[in-house]
Amino acid sequence: MVENERLRQEMRRCESELQELRATPVAPCPGCEHSQESAQLRDKLSQLQLEVAENKGMLSELNLEVQQKTDRLAEVELRLKDCLAEKAQEEERLSRRLRDSHETIASLRALSPPVKYVIKTVEVESPKTKQALSESQARNQHLQEQVAMQRQVLKEMEQQLQSSHQLTMQLRAQIAMYESELERAHGQMLEEMQSLEEDKNRAIEEAFARAQVEMKAVHENLAGVRTNLLTLQPALRTLTNDYNGLKRQVRSFPLLLQEALRSVKAEIGQAIEEVNSNNQELLRKYRRELQLRKKCHNELVRLKGNIRVIARVRPITKEDGEGPEAANAVTFDPDDDAIIHLLHKGKPVSFELDKVFSPRASQQDVFQEVQALITSCIDGFNVCIFAYGQTGAGKTYTMEGTHENPGINQRALQLLFSEVQEKASDWEYTITVSAAEIYNEVLRDLLGKEPQEKLEIRLCPDGSGQLYVPGLTEFQVQCVDDINKVFEFGHTNRTTEFTNLNEHSSRSHALLIVTVRGMDCSTGLRTTGKLNLVDLAGSERVGKSGAEGSRLREAQHINKSLSALGDVIAALRSRQGHVPFRNSKLTYLLQDSLSGDSKTLMVVQVSPVEKNTSETLYSLKFAERVRSVELGPGPRRAELGSWSSQEHLEWEPACQTPQPSARAHSAPSSGTTSRPGSIRRKLQPSA
Repeated sequence: MVENERLRQEMRRCESELQELRATPVAPCPGCEHSQESAQLRDKLSQLQLEVAENKGMLSELNLEVQQKTDRLAEVELRLKDCLAEKAQEEERLSRRLRDSHETIASLRALSPPVKYVIKTVEVESPKTKQALSESQARNQHLQEQVAMQRQVLKEMEQQLQSSHQLTMQLRAQIAMYESELERAHGQMLEEMQSLEEDKNRAIEEAFARAQVEMKAVHENLAGVRTNLLTLQPALRTLTNDYNGLKRQVRSFPLLLQEALRSVKAEIGQAIEEVNSNNQELLRKYRRELQLRKKCHNELVRLKGNIRVIARVRPITKEDGEGPEAANAVTFDPDDDAIIHLLHKGKPVSFELDKVFSPRASQQDVFQEVQALITSCIDGFNVCIFAYGQTGAGKTYTMEGTHENPGINQRALQLLFSEVQEKASDWEYTITVSAAEIYNEVLRDLLGKEPQEKLEIRLCPDGSGQLYVPGLTEFQVQCVDDINKVFEFGHTNRTTEFTNLNEHSSRSHALLIVTVRGMDCSTGLRTTGKLNLVDLAGSERVGKSGAEGSRLREAQHINKSLSALGDVIAALRSRQGHVPFRNSKLTYLLQDSLSGDSKTLMVVQVSPVEKNTSETLYSLKFAERVRSVELGPGPRRAELGSWSSQEHLEWEPACQTPQPSARAHSAPSSGTTSRPGSIRRKLQPSA
């Protein structure tokens, strides 16, 4: 025991030294045997501590179980005492009642013999005696009744006593059972406590034996540890100094890091602001250059005489249906309004035109784009605007519009009237209107008395090479009301039918021909300008439109004429010597507009829904081909005449005598002639 106590003190001292060594961070010596042994000893010590902790836990569980069983035994003893106390009280109560009953019976027995004796001895007495006898008999009967009642009570008390005896026997049996159970539980508890005590002693002995072995190993290695400690002290001092220096650096590091972060954030913020300002400036310059490029490009196109092409995308309507086929397949470039993107069969395709209008664009927005061309008609230029696209794409809406929201046709005439009124002090203008349609390759007059009459396209007999249509009705208009009447009359005669693709499908090519003749009152300069507004019939697939019978024949003629228009565009684009204008009435009638005699603009109408992407792709490809055609600058048709010949050159009112129309509704007179591609000016002195 003395040796063990000494070893324990030595172990405590070694543990305190180990705690100090652990508190000071020391770099492990690589390859040191003592460090490995100490690590193994630490592992073994930790395992022993874990085993001791497990044994302590088992012992505490066993103690808890013994305590629970002791509590249960005490509870059973308390219940047994309560039962015994209740039994004693019940026995005392029953014995008291039995004693009272015996006393009552004894008193009754003591009273009954004198009464019987009186009855027997007083039988032949006087009436008083008889009366007393009767009273005694009544009293005797009353006493007998009380005795019977007492006997009944006694019988009940005996029954209760018997039941109490039975209850006592049962309680005694239960007490005996409880006592046997208590003895059995006490025996089991003693056995378990004995087994637990044996397990505890055995575990303590095993732990103590292992601890002794480990302590011997620790004691053997302690000398080596001490020598290592002596050698490690200088290194420990050095490491301590290094650690303190690193600790000071670590404490000052957050401040240095915060200062560096603040400076870096300030530099980054300044750089971001500079980059943002540079980006804004570059974006502003880019947009300005883009506008200048577009302006220069438009001017170059005008000088070259290219056909200007604008595209308009109609909005998605309920007639397009629902589902994937009615999804939007057309997108726009936010930075360039001349780019349109089409998603065809999962692949994006881009097209560049002169201008692209989204579905949100209004009729006024589209008209502002073509307004400059229309006003040049007053200056003596020929202008042609035609709408192209598949059926149901909105060509008629763009060209004609509705009564509340008119299209290019009516807005153009309103603009011409306003320009004419502004120049009324210096110029005299006459505006005439003609309307025709090409239905099944037949040219018909929409304003004539016989709309079904066939008309032909002829060359002017004056040798100028211009075309005109003999018999085409020409009305002179002087106000907006005249325009509305002409439009209503022409719209009534135009051919439209119902198809699967369009409820009001145009089955013909409609042409509105506006002729503006003007004379400068001061110089006598005469100008003649024509504005051709063409609403082409929509290209369609017979399988989609469901055309049958006459509708099928109409679709075939429409597709044939549009195909001829494509051939003409291809020939013009490749600068072929022969251009097949005469392959169709449509191309023959548009010959002047497509051969450099006018300023021409095409409005291509496209549908944005997925099911029409094939037709949209074809329309946009055709628009790109048309845009690349160079026609040359259109000439101005102006002529100077002498004052003496002005009256001779006045025109008759068109509403009185219908005049031929097309590129020239009437053959020019010999006194006022003009040739395409040149401006002839005859300056003659006034008479």
